[in-house]
Amino acid sequence: MSSPSPLVDQTRNASRKLVRELGFMGATLAGSDLAPSAVHALIELDLHAPLTAAQLGKTLNLEKSSISRLLAKLIDRGDLQESPSPADAREKHLGLTAQGRKQVAALHAFGSAQVAQALRLLAPRQQSQVVDGLRSYGRALEACRLGQSRIDAVTPAVQRGYRPGMIGRITELHALYYARLVGFGQFFEKQVAAGLAEFSERLEHPDNGVWLALLDEQIVGSIAIDLGAPAAPADGADKVAHLRWFILDDAARGSGTGRRLLEAALEHCDRVGATYCYLWTFSGLDAARHLYEAFGFRLVEEQSAAQWGKTVLEQRFERRHPGLG
Repeated sequence: MSSPSPLVDQTRNASRKLVRELGFMGATLAGSDLAPSAVHALIELDLHAPLTAAQLGKTLNLEKSSISRLLAKLIDRGDLQESPSPADAREKHLGLTAQGRKQVAALHAFGSAQVAQALRLLAPRQQSQVVDGLRSYGRALEACRLGQSRIDAVTPAVQRGYRPGMIGRITELHALYYARLVGFGQFFEKQVAAGLAEFSERLEHPDNGVWLALLDEQIVGSIAIDLGAPAAPADGADKVAHLRWFILDDAARGSGTGRRLLEAALEHCDRVGATYCYLWTFSGLDAARHLYEAFGFRLVEEQSAAQWGKTVLEQRFERRHPGLG
């Protein structure tokens, strides 16, 4: 029987197809011998351990009896182990065993390959639409289950430091955005990846830093401050900070995330005593320019260049340490 709304029917049809194609109709999932609930339990523990049984049950939306049976099976298999909570010995924390980590690695490999193969068939803009749509629909379903009448806006969290997959994800964000904007291609993507890989080796030095915007565990934005090799400047020389790899995914635009990333990076520059901070960008990025100027950056140089594989008008902006005038 059809619903009164064609949109409801279309969403239900798409949801059923998604469930079938991902393999949830079978007794096992993701190329393993595990039930779907067990697969989700192991992945959540890999991402968020340590968790209690109650916390995991809430995350998976499973009743107490169901989560208890599920955990007992995974412990018997040798995938999970329990340990007393440091705060309360009566409370047990769940964590993966070595066997469990090996199992999760196989689950991630299977799932990543499955999704990557499908996404390759879509245009870049369609790929972003898939992520945004699934995230929004999932949050709407959760809100309905919890009896909420509206969905509160979700603001990405800003986290400093390296995160697995960071180099590839930041490179991807740059490649997709600048391919749409100015037609940059393989050469640009290669240069971004190489620069990030080199910079990551210097992240341990406290003067250098990278800040990531995270939404549902996915990197949706980044910014970095690079003060170069870990060596003190000569007497009287300026301590110069290079602002690099400032990018946002479409999912983070309009949320104030760019401002928060830039604020975190510049607070770091001032804290470590950088005399001034500079960045290179391209002419025509008006929204970004307004943001830079709001934080005290000024345009100091323009030049036509083709270092990224296509001629563009590059612009250099600088910001002096506010304490130095």
